[in-house]
Amino acid sequence: MAETENAVQEVQVTDESGHSYVAENRRYVGRKETIGYVIWDMAQTFNIDGYSGRFVTNILQVDLQFQQIVTVVNGIWDIINDIFTGAIVDKTRTRWGKFKPYLVLLAGPGTFLRCIFWMLPLFFPNALPRSISKFIVYFALAIIREGIDTFTGIAQTGLISTITPHPVDRTRLITLANFFSGFLGEKLPDQIMTVLLDLIGNNVIKTADIQSLYVRIFVGMGVFTSIVSGSASLWFNTITKERVLQSVERPSIKQGIRSIITNKPILLLTLSDILGSFSLGGNKRDYFIDVLNFASLQIVVGIPGAVIHPISYTFVPKLRQRFSSRFLYIVYTLYSDLLKFLVFLFGSIGGKHNGLYKKLGPMAVVLTLEDSLFMLSYGVRKVIPTEMTNESIDYCEWKNGYRTEAMTGIARGLAKKLSAIFINAISLKIKELIGYDLTLYTKGQKQSDDTQYWLFASYYAISIITGLLATFPMFFYDLDGKKKEKMYEELLERRQRMSAAATDGDPETLAKLAKEQMMIGEKNQAEQKKKKSEKKTDK
Repeated sequence: MAETENAVQEVQVTDESGHSYVAENRRYVGRKETIGYVIWDMAQTFNIDGYSGRFVTNILQVDLQFQQIVTVVNGIWDIINDIFTGAIVDKTRTRWGKFKPYLVLLAGPGTFLRCIFWMLPLFFPNALPRSISKFIVYFALAIIREGIDTFTGIAQTGLISTITPHPVDRTRLITLANFFSGFLGEKLPDQIMTVLLDLIGNNVIKTADIQSLYVRIFVGMGVFTSIVSGSASLWFNTITKERVLQSVERPSIKQGIRSIITNKPILLLTLSDILGSFSLGGNKRDYFIDVLNFASLQIVVGIPGAVIHPISYTFVPKLRQRFSSRFLYIVYTLYSDLLKFLVFLFGSIGGKHNGLYKKLGPMAVVLTLEDSLFMLSYGVRKVIPTEMTNESIDYCEWKNGYRTEAMTGIARGLAKKLSAIFINAISLKIKELIGYDLTLYTKGQKQSDDTQYWLFASYYAISIITGLLATFPMFFYDLDGKKKEKMYEELLERRQRMSAAATDGDPETLAKLAKEQMMIGEKNQAEQKKKKSEKKTDK
């Protein structure tokens, strides 16, 4: 508490001389916790989850129609449990914090179930794609994991927003984590997996039982990465602190919902998510494996980008000072879509059956250029959306007098998940319609020419056309400039008073501050009603 208290007491400045609260370089998080945050960030991608779809389809071999059933039902369950989970988390108050207990207590069960998922082929050797017993176990595991993942996902989002009360310190953490995660090889398991699959697919590693070898590799890598990432996450969640104090009064479900409805930044980010989730498209990895027969191409083309990747994070502070978050969000989205579309035009030269998209050499050159140019904006792409979400959570506290991180997270994910149920089901259906045969991979055989073309086109063209709508809501995002400056000026002053009262252990002062916080929300709501009434009168 001493570290936090001293940091907060330093915020004794006025705005009269043009001082910028947002630009202050305040440090609340110490070295050990910063290192832990970097390791935790690496742990989130220290896995082979990028191959989970191929694992279920080609290794576990669950029928595509069965997968569609699981996708729809699990999606509906996800939406239902999100609402209840969000309400429970927002009401949580413990001596360890609001989010930390869930992350620590559910770490063990979550890791265990991830291991079971990757071990499923061992439980159902030689089972047919339409095996009912295999389907039931896979279905049940998906439902249970979804319930646990909802708690941990909401808690992780909330924890990041409460580690430090100052936006610059928070941006520093996010930037450092992304910089070192990429530099130290957070995706190493995925890359090792890619190389192994290529060695098998191109007969460098020869075996009489190719299917058994695939199973051993997927099970071994899946279980190993699950244990390592789970252990690293548990360590960080144990040592970290929540430094943004919650209001004494627990917000009701009604207040939580109302805080979302009146939170313009969250509504716009949510709408962007909804429109973006309607992006129909294929999988880049399917194209590399099923068309080019060279999964490691993703590693090869990324070598120049690996050098550019760390450099891209040095642009973030300067770009944030010069441009608004809204502008950066829109520009990097359009920029990445343009690069993908140019790849599609190049690959389509020569037509469907003899196009350049099938030629490893030309595509390697073009994809290397695309990845290098894309990596120039990677730092902004990783930092800005996360910080916009955190700012929106702070906006809720500023406007209503209390924080609803869980309900905010639900709002961001709920509408997106509704559309994702529909989109995921359609994506699997499209794969079925283009003639994708899930049994050919483990036999060492290729898909048809038509199927190969659509695997290429669905990722590099269709996804762009259907995903551009996501940028439109961001033209109305206005949490920048003077508005954001005023917000953090008032928030830092409130948090200072709350921290001092909590340190002194003065119940009367805490109760008074809690009442003031709630009155802030009531005052803002009254002002909103008045404005609406005046608008109606003017009309």
